[in-house]
Parts: sequence; C-alpha cells; structure tokens
Amino acid sequence: MKNVLIASSLSLLLFAGNAMAQSNRTHVLSSDNTSLAITTNDGGTAYYQYFGPKIQDSDIKGLFGINSNYTGNTIPAFGLHSSGEKALAVEMPDGNMSLDLAMENVERTSDDKGELLVLTFKDKVYPFTVRQYFRHYTGTDVFSTWMDITNNAKKGNVKLLTFASACVPLTRGDNYLTQFHGGWGCESWMSEERLPNGQSVIADKAGLRNAFGSNAGFMVSMNGKPMENQGEVFGGNLIWSGNYKTKINASNNGLNVISGINEETSTYSIKPGETFQTPEFAMTFSQEGKGGVSRAFHKWGRKYGMAHGDKLHDILLNSWEGVYFNVNQETMDQMMADIASLGGELFVMDDGWFGDKYPRDNDHTSLGDWMVCEKKLPLGVKGLTDAAKKHGIKFGIWIEPEMVNTKSELFEKHPDWVLQQSNRPIIQGRGGTQAVLDLCNPKVQDFVFSVTDDILTQNPEIAYIKWDCNADIMNYGSLYLPKNEQSEIYIRYHQGLQNVLNRIREKYPDVAIQLCASGGGRVTYGLLPWFDEFWTSDNTDAYQRVFIQWGDSHFYPAIAQASHVSASPNHQTGREVPIKFRFDVAMTGRLGMEIQPKNMTEAEKEFSKRAIEAYKRIRPVVQLGDQYRLISPYDNGSIAALMYIDENKDHAAVFAYRMDYLNNQAVPKVRLDGVDVNKNYRIKDLTPRDPKKPSNLDGKVVSGRILKNAGLNVGSSLGRPWTSLALELTAE
Repeated sequence: MKNVLIASSLSLLLFAGNAMAQSNRTHVLSSDNTSLAITTNDGGTAYYQYFGPKIQDSDIKGLFGINSNYTGNTIPAFGLHSSGEKALAVEMPDGNMSLDLAMENVERTSDDKGELLVLTFKDKVYPFTVRQYFRHYTGTDVFSTWMDITNNAKKGNVKLLTFASACVPLTRGDNYLTQFHGGWGCESWMSEERLPNGQSVIADKAGLRNAFGSNAGFMVSMNGKPMENQGEVFGGNLIWSGNYKTKINASNNGLNVISGINEETSTYSIKPGETFQTPEFAMTFSQEGKGGVSRAFHKWGRKYGMAHGDKLHDILLNSWEGVYFNVNQETMDQMMADIASLGGELFVMDDGWFGDKYPRDNDHTSLGDWMVCEKKLPLGVKGLTDAAKKHGIKFGIWIEPEMVNTKSELFEKHPDWVLQQSNRPIIQGRGGTQAVLDLCNPKVQDFVFSVTDDILTQNPEIAYIKWDCNADIMNYGSLYLPKNEQSEIYIRYHQGLQNVLNRIREKYPDVAIQLCASGGGRVTYGLLPWFDEFWTSDNTDAYQRVFIQWGDSHFYPAIAQASHVSASPNHQTGREVPIKFRFDVAMTGRLGMEIQPKNMTEAEKEFSKRAIEAYKRIRPVVQLGDQYRLISPYDNGSIAALMYIDENKDHAAVFAYRMDYLNNQAVPKVRLDGVDVNKNYRIKDLTPRDPKKPSNLDGKVVSGRILKNAGLNVGSSLGRPWTSLALELTAE
C-alpha cells in the first residue's frame, strides 16, 4: 500500500472536544503502511483520532476538527452517560453501577512483539483502575487493543457486567459486512451484505468450539461491495477461544465495532487486589481490498499468531478415514510403509488406539483412559515409532484430553471432575457418553497436562500431536467453583486450558500440534499461538473444501490449514471426484492424505507420488508466501482460482478449478494480480493427468504485465467437470 495522507474514507477521524487544547496530545503508532492515532486528554479521556494509511508527525495537526460531527472515546463506560452501546459496565461492591474514568497516565513502551501505547484510567470515586493497551506488531500491518481491569479495593468484589476488548469507530458510508458462518462439515461459509442502520451481531455461545456457528474474524468495507484487491477494508478478529460477541452499530451518524468476550451468562467478579485481562482484539486497515486484509493477517499469523509459523510443515497421512477405529499394529505399519513410498514425511495414528478395561472400539467409551490397548498394539507406541523410523518418516498420535466418556476408568475414579450440576443429570454428547472435564479445577488441569506429558515422555520420538475436541459445554456447572462463581465457567475454563497449553509448550516447544474440534470448530487465533495448524473440516470433499478453505483464507494462512486428499466417493458427501482435482485442492494448504493407500489403484498411487513431489517444489511459496484470491467460487461462475507468490515475486503457484459445467459455457481468463509486471515468468504444469501430455500452458514464458492485465486462458484445460490446474511460475 502507498502512503496516503488522510484521503481514506475509512480513516477514523474524530473530533475530540476542544481538539487544540494544550492538554491534548496525539500518539501515533505506525507500520510501513498504516497509522493508528489516539488523542488523550489529561484528567479526561482518550479518543480514536485516526486509523488509516500511514501519516507523518507533521500531519497530526491537520486531523483536528475535520470530522467534528462524530465523537467517541476509546472506553465508552456505563453509568454517567448510560445510553448507547458500552464497552465497559461494572457493579461496585456497594451496588453502584456507574463509572467515571479519568486519564491518569500515558506510557510509550515496547515488548518482544512490538510498540505499545498504554493508557491508565482511574475512577474518580472508587479504587478502580483500567489500563488500556494499543499495540503495533513489528513487521506487520496489524494492530491490537485490550484492557487490564483492576479492583484496588481492600474488600468487596467488583462485578464485570460488560467487558469488551475494543470499541473502534469507523466511517459510515456504503458499508458491507463480510462474515463467516456454518456448522459441522460446512465451516467458514462466507456471507457478504450491505450494512443496514441498526445493529449487526456476530456471536458465539458454544463454550468450547467457537468457530462452527460463526468465526470471530470479519471485515467491513467502506466504499461499496468489497473487492479482492482494491477498495478500503477494515478487518478485525478477537483473539479468544471461548464465547465472544462483536456488535457492529450503524446509524446515519456513525459506525462502530464493539468486540470482546460474550458477557451473556458470564458475569465475572474481580476480587480485591486482582486484575482481569480481556483478550486482544487484532485489527488492520487495507487499501488493497479484502486481499490486503488477508495478507496482513497471514503475515501476522505466521509471525505472532501461531506456533512455528516460519517452518515448513510436513506432508502426512492420517489414519482416520482409512481405518476409523480399526487400529492395529499391522495396519499402522502398512499405512506407514505406503505413505513413505509416496513421498510423505509423517504418519498420524488417529482415534482408536487406547483403553484397557474399556477398549476404544467406538465413540462410546474410553476417553480419559490414555493407556495403550495392548490387544490392538501389542508392541505399544514404541513399536509404532520404531516402524516409522524404519520407514524413514515421523510419527504422530491423536488425543482428546479435555474430554471423558462416562464409560471409562477415569470417570469411575473421578466423577466430580466433569462439568455438571450437583442436582441435575449429566447431559452427554457424542456416543451418548461423552462429557467435558472441568478445567476450572487445577487438579483436572494437572491431569490434562499429564496426558500429553506422559505420552511424550514415554515416547520422545513422537513429532506430532492431533488434539481433538468433540463436544461443547453441555452442563453449565462446576463442582470445584463456589456457588458465587458459577457464572465464570465459560471464562475460567479457557483460562485453565491456557494454563495447560503454556505448560505443554514450555516443556515441549518443538512438537507440532494440530488443533482439531470435530473438524473446524476451533479455527481461532484464540488457541493457534499454542498450535501449528488446524483441521479445516471433517468434510474432505474436495469440491466443498474449495469453499471452506476460501472462507478460512480470509484470516488464516495456508500453512495453518490442514487439507487432505481422501477417497472417492467421498465419505461425507458421496461425491466422486478425480484424484487430480482432490490433490490440486489439498495443495493450497498443508498437504496431507486421509485415506487407506492399499485401496488405491496403481494409477492413483503413481499420480499421488508425482503430486507430492510437485507440492514439495511449491511448498515454500504456498505455506509462507502471499496469497491472492483471483476468482471466487461464491460468484457462481464456471471456475475458481487463487495464487501464492513469494516476497520477491520470483516464484508462484496458481490453482484453478472447474466448479460448474454447462456445454459451451464461458470460462473467464485468470488474471494474476500478484505478479511483478516487470518480470517474465516460465509456466510449468505441476500435476498433469498424463505427464507426457501437460497443459498447453506448460513451458510458456509470459510477461507479468500480460499475466496481470490479460490473464491466462485456462478454458481448454478446464473443459470438463472436476478438472483443475496447478501451475508453477518461475521468474526468468
């Protein structure tokens, strides 16, 4: 993005009272492309002054007074001015429900993530402090904000009634909202619509898997229907793994976004001397459309938002769809040998390997009993890691440590460790017996940590953990928490989970861990800092995965998306799709396989070997490069297309898919927005069905200017249903 001064209609331009008063100061945090300006008033409050294209210090004076029809502060609090939407509302120990916050201090500092602006407010009557943080993440165009809320009283709890992380004003115009909804097997379905006056809400109340019904990431365009690579777009994402709520309030007079933990049924009490920290709200601004927001979040995600985002991820075979619960030593060895022969690097044994008194033969039993089922695996996990070493690959294993079956040895010993109400029956989930362990309880936290710790200590050769979560909070009750803290379960659970994950990562910093939750139920930056990737969806149908992965790509980088080649007909949809199409879709994320290789034909195995070899050529650019979405599957056209390119624009990968087919149907050219117009690129067909008959584009050398402005004619290569192209571009 070019540096543009105050020209953006998105820029947050607010008139802060007597803007030229001497006590007012404006503090600017800037990236290479973007600036966030906050104006503070000593003894008063703070205002968002600007968020938009980068400005210089000399431009600050020009901000004041040019948008005086809209005022608002960074922490709209309930009590004195009670109307309207608020970011913070409390009940003091004496029952008073008002706040009157005054600015006490402003500090500029930094940490290992970036530069910080810290504003300290104190209530004028009560011993109550709020520290508000604004951070710019070094090397990115992403900023964030959050609050520390402290009860300084010597006695009496302060109840938090509303405690949002952010209240960000935007410019009201022809705004569109881009958001992502769905459910099991159809996660992250994109929805775009013009914002009406009134309130639009994106919220979750599941308790654990907060990305099924909706995703916390959203975008707001400022000047008409959002486009991929042009136009002004704001992007925000709450970094929290539990219930959340984002309210977008629009009127003829303004537009603002309030985002934070969902306070419904979550009143939280701060004891004397304690501090409650809200999760960060991450945000960015783009003049390059939705794609600019995505690329900013991808870069930030790889550097700050996930574990090991700078390291290439292995190509793996997961056992689930290949054998389901029918795990045994011989079959695992066979699958390891097969994936090694195809060029894979890692084998992951999924569910079905554990249980002594109750062997894990189905989903009705055994969760919580994390001992090897010797009947299935007489040589234990050691036998499997030895087999992996023999085949020259790594080994990984599946666990679901937050859950328990009521038919298990663990539940028989510790029935009080389950979330429940003492006077009501336990509602049970998957298999009719699944319940959620009470991670509010430190003893349960110790147990959940020990599950991972014991497996990795006893089997240090394990390189990968698949961490699953197949239930939400069903029984809202904790036998550990006192009666007056029951309303804190939705929050305390996730604080407990973070404690466990911190301990795991401190002891095992290098193990790769996948975040799975019945598929994509936890596609969230609230947990990704401890995880290397997420299981995008239990739906492995390549056609539907184009849509799901397209939605996820708006905020989450390709390196984080586990995308697997599965059987045809597909186990979830019954759709029959050629193996080339399945591979070409899976290659746009972290490539893997979810299949029993011995059931594949020799032709499929031969193609798989070639495709895996081809993916290794483009893996660095797919997993670490910039993504450009070119033609959307949501446009109901004949094709979808996207590309990845490295920072120097020397190496690229382009993918195109036939999504609809009618005889003599028009197929649009694919314009490659990400290339350098001053370079020439040689095209290679990476995955031709017949290596002796590649696409007619193979071997062509084309200028970037032509590729961007005229585009690739892919019609002859995509002339039938379920056809696809995977191309490599190399600058010459």
